[in-house]
Amino acid sequence: MQTKLKYTPIFVLILALLAMPSCKNGKMTNTGKGAGIGAGAGAVIGGLIGSRSGNTATGAILGAAIGGVGGAAVGRYMDKQKKKLEEDLKRNNPPAGSGKPEEEVKVEREGEGIKVTLGSGILFDVGKAELKPQVRENLRKVSETLKEYKETEILIAGHTDSDGSDDSNLKLSERRATAVANYLAGLGVPRVRLKTQGLGETQPVAENTDTTGKQKNRRVEMAIYANEELKKKAQEGKLN
Repeated sequence: MQTKLKYTPIFVLILALLAMPSCKNGKMTNTGKGAGIGAGAGAVIGGLIGSRSGNTATGAILGAAIGGVGGAAVGRYMDKQKKKLEEDLKRNNPPAGSGKPEEEVKVEREGEGIKVTLGSGILFDVGKAELKPQVRENLRKVSETLKEYKETEILIAGHTDSDGSDDSNLKLSERRATAVANYLAGLGVPRVRLKTQGLGETQPVAENTDTTGKQKNRRVEMAIYANEELKKKAQEGKLN
């Protein structure tokens, strides 16, 4: 009789840490993190962490990790892409810590990918799925980078606060994610690269007990990660 192993989130995290290479002065670069995931225990670890991360965008990135030397090459590719995104977006948005968290656009490197978070202040009116003018300008800038860095997939995940029913929030989050995807497609990003998912109120990043918390939870997250062609190039040492 075959025994099935049950992986707890803590156990998976320990495996991932063991798989990571040593780092200098207790710090590791994003490229180093890319090399670490999957290097010792295989890319399966990345998938396990992704499925249990509690955040769909982060999970998509970690689940797509290849690790090792190829992962390090993908990490360098993503470092360049993140830098361009930040340079293009910072002209149009308040800086982090400006006191307007609902208006900030956050660009973060995670594993072998990038997570972009668009806050509610620039996205939609309450209960609506029509894009506001400011987010249209942000998405125009994002689209230019996505078209330059062609070998990536993009998962767009919509989120809401807890006001309203579960069903209505789920549908609203789906419409919002689709609105972002459709707009990017209209700007020339191939629709085949864009995947959407509505998550309603299921993945809050703050308490839904006050206005500030609800604003943080009403957001759209974009996970940018390597497609199969980019992974192949990285593994074959053909990625510049």
